[in-house]
Amino acid sequence: MAYDMIIKNGKVIDGSGLPGFHGDVAVSGGRIVEVGKVNGEARQVLNADGLVVAPGIIDNHTHYDAQVTWDPLCTYSCYHGITTVVMGNCSLAMAPAHREDREMLAGVLSHVEAIPLEAIQAGVNWSWETIPEYLDALDQRLGINVAALIGHSAVRRYVMGEASQERHATDDEVAAMKAIVREGLEAGAVGISFERNLRHFDWNGRLAPTNLASEEEIFAVAGVADEVGRGVIQFGGDRSISTKLAKASRRPVFYGNITQQAVAPDKWRKQLTEAENMMRQGHRAYQFVMPRPGDLRYTLKTAQHFDAMATWKTVMLLPLDQRKEVFRDPETRAKLHLEAVETPDNPSRAGDFTRRWDLQFVFRPALPKNQHLKGKSMAEIAREQNKDVLDAFLDLALEENLETEFERREVNSDQAAMTALLTSPYTVIGQSDGGAHVVFRTDYSYSTYLLSHWVREKEIMSLEDAIRKLTFVPASLFGFSDRGLVRPGMAADLMVFDPATISPLEPGEAHDLPGGAKRRKQLAQGIEWTVVNGQVLMERGEHTGAYPGKVAQQQPRAIIATSSLVVSA
Repeated sequence: MAYDMIIKNGKVIDGSGLPGFHGDVAVSGGRIVEVGKVNGEARQVLNADGLVVAPGIIDNHTHYDAQVTWDPLCTYSCYHGITTVVMGNCSLAMAPAHREDREMLAGVLSHVEAIPLEAIQAGVNWSWETIPEYLDALDQRLGINVAALIGHSAVRRYVMGEASQERHATDDEVAAMKAIVREGLEAGAVGISFERNLRHFDWNGRLAPTNLASEEEIFAVAGVADEVGRGVIQFGGDRSISTKLAKASRRPVFYGNITQQAVAPDKWRKQLTEAENMMRQGHRAYQFVMPRPGDLRYTLKTAQHFDAMATWKTVMLLPLDQRKEVFRDPETRAKLHLEAVETPDNPSRAGDFTRRWDLQFVFRPALPKNQHLKGKSMAEIAREQNKDVLDAFLDLALEENLETEFERREVNSDQAAMTALLTSPYTVIGQSDGGAHVVFRTDYSYSTYLLSHWVREKEIMSLEDAIRKLTFVPASLFGFSDRGLVRPGMAADLMVFDPATISPLEPGEAHDLPGGAKRRKQLAQGIEWTVVNGQVLMERGEHTGAYPGKVAQQQPRAIIATSSLVVSA
């Protein structure tokens, strides 16, 4: 028998969690057709001797909605064995969009997810208006598979215009939103996303539209997934609403993430207990865990974690030249100090900022004369310079034209806590935010980090369990019943890698966004081939030139192997 591709002599870890076995994988027509001992010829043979053959990784929380329109590979996720991404999270999407809505949608996506606005403006061609038109446009040329959630903010803006950022919706407006969501789900979107987060606003300081929605509106719009019988619900921010939604919905609900935090060392235990209780009660309510440490890097050009503090928010929305002037002003500094250092209301945190200056480090000084500060905390630097910590922080940033790269070391570093969270049956690994926060984060490398750090080095779980959590689990939860397993009949999305060497490489910088905007770049090693829909997409870290990706959709039922699809012993 002739096949399109045979992957020979590999250790097959099929995504089920069962022990791996040595065998071959045959592919034809974009699907796996035989697994085990394969006899026959193929147009392409990949020798996987000494390597693992596993399903391609499914990244369950990304923001590639704009980037994918100019970058069908969704770099740099494709370098880390990821073959499918889910985008449209946090209520943010690029469709539906009237012409007059485009600036707002681009602005809120840019500000909330720290994507250079100039890149979105230069890169997106806006050849669509509706959700079906957007999905059709994507399906013309994709490297990896993309699945789209319907963003509530985009739908609300489409129906209500400027009023979407000002008031509650009328009954007629809610009905119009429901009709759009229904149309989107029927066209192939995989769910609906919402957010209740007062730090999510556009470049004019106006809240993202979803924040103005009443609970009644949220429940009505989310209920469309129940009505059509498919689609997941993603909800971020207000945990009380998301918990109610999870209890009321008959659909899978993804809400929040659980983190081990230095400033709240026991919080993760309470969150994990909540997740356990919800699932034991029969609710399909899932919380994410990110396996990477929270080494968030930022500059005072891009930092978002100060946005919950009124003065900081106002200053960070200013143009850069004006922002620098204000940072120098003693009166403003006093206000910034009150909010970020003196802890007037809460001794632990202000929104996303912990006020732990001993956990704020200089990662990369911009000037040669300041290289001796690299790796030191701001608390340490302030003591050495005999300065107030905020003065030391702002003085350094201003001296370096706001180019100083700082690092927050606050979350996901305690091994005991991370072992409990990553191995729990009540958590889902992911929430990379791929495509977002591009100036200071590379969390799209979570897959290779998990496999290298937590599996190979720390041995907190087996390779089989890790692969299952990265592939079959998200595929099952999102309804991708033809992906996530190495089985006959499944889509041929595969990762072939060396378990002894797979790991993310050291991050660098690239100026490869439209308009030359900068972003952080992190590649990987140890992955020989990434196969998407039966074609080799990446070979030893290089794109082959193929574009085999598709818009991934929920399947109404599992793909059943026919008589022509054989599982060999």
